[in-house]
Amino acid sequence: MPNRIATFEKVSYEEFKKALLKLVELDNEEVQKIYDDIKLPKRATAGSAGYDFFAPFSFPVTNESITIPTGIRCKIDEGWYLGCYPRSGLGFKHRLSLDNTVGIIDSDYYYSDNEGHIMLKLHLGYEKTGIQVDKGKAFAQGIFTQYGITTDDDVTDTRNGGFGSTDKK
Repeated sequence: MPNRIATFEKVSYEEFKKALLKLVELDNEEVQKIYDDIKLPKRATAGSAGYDFFAPFSFPVTNESITIPTGIRCKIDEGWYLGCYPRSGLGFKHRLSLDNTVGIIDSDYYYSDNEGHIMLKLHLGYEKTGIQVDKGKAFAQGIFTQYGITTDDDVTDTRNGGFGSTDKK
């Protein structure tokens, strides 16, 4: 039986709205509807390793990057991380990729000022016309992985932020 080591939650409405409005112009009612409809990641079958992330709204993906605010955060036990990847079918058929190849969500990211909001930056490898990801469609997946540290590790610093936040010290 796999370890139960994490819990998915929605970020606050305010955090989601702030991130979403950087991408598109919407009124409060439209943002609220999108927020209310956010689906937490889940596995498709009992044998699935990955938790599917569902598109909170419809969006195009081309060979230019787009950052998708998922509205999701994850409380993860120490000693584990969440690796985020494109769904296999979208990667295979359209070369959908994450800009950073694999998104690594560390356990302490949950406590960042942005509430540990998981953002996925996507692009297509070669598709000229692009693809449309429809609201509610699974477009990425997260897999929990355990990690170890060296016997002489003495790090006590904490993070505040996401991309590049640990090398700002």
